[in-house]
Amino acid sequence: MVIKLVTFDALHTLLTPRRPIYVQYSEVFAPFLGALDPDRIRHSFKSSLKQIQKDKPAYKGQAGVLGWWTEVIKGTAIGAGARPQVVEESLGQIVPVLMKRFSSREGYKLFDDALPVLWQLRKMNVRTALVSNADSRMRLVLDDLDVSSLLQPLLLSDEVGIEKPDLEMFRMAQKDVALQGSICADESLHVGDELYSDYQGARAAGMHAMLLGRPGPDGGGGHKEVGEDLRHVNVVPNLLTVLDWVKYQNVGLGTVTR
Repeated sequence: MVIKLVTFDALHTLLTPRRPIYVQYSEVFAPFLGALDPDRIRHSFKSSLKQIQKDKPAYKGQAGVLGWWTEVIKGTAIGAGARPQVVEESLGQIVPVLMKRFSSREGYKLFDDALPVLWQLRKMNVRTALVSNADSRMRLVLDDLDVSSLLQPLLLSDEVGIEKPDLEMFRMAQKDVALQGSICADESLHVGDELYSDYQGARAAGMHAMLLGRPGPDGGGGHKEVGEDLRHVNVVPNLLTVLDWVKYQNVGLGTVTR
């Protein structure tokens, strides 16, 4: 078996917030809302984001991406203890700052193994693509981090109107790449950090899959939700291990890197 295509998730797989999101939110909130407990911001952001993702998947809604994130930011601030009236009055100043910050390297950085692994896969003639539930600002981020050219196509749920684990998200990558050669599902590998969206979605699409469980606060060891059963899941600690597996499948030259 030869692997011809590796697709990657974006956030917590190839890149991570330059500093924790709740810290960056806290800094932007402070001049307008006063000092809020960072830990409350952290919990409130997660809760607000999860609710909006459930109510409006793939950034659906009349107000588009900007309106979608405005709801997340508003819910985060109020949930962290800010006065609702003050939040409403300040959104016009807070939202543009956060949207801009998380559209570039100011908000994000690549993991140390991301660029070397993408280059190595290219040298092996393995195609690499992005399959992400992010919005279109991710294009700006990847451009600013000088990595867009190594990920073609870039499939973002905001732009295609669906989101992982929808099988069509993964099949779109195979179809796009297949224009330059035949790519079957079992010749493809997807790597991401979420069990349901990434690992189970890719497996359901017939692809090989690896769940990235980076150690430490940036990775969470693959455990994203309480109660997730990872006993029969192929969890890897870094992208170097992914590269090693692809090398082994393709040319038998893998050297395990832990």
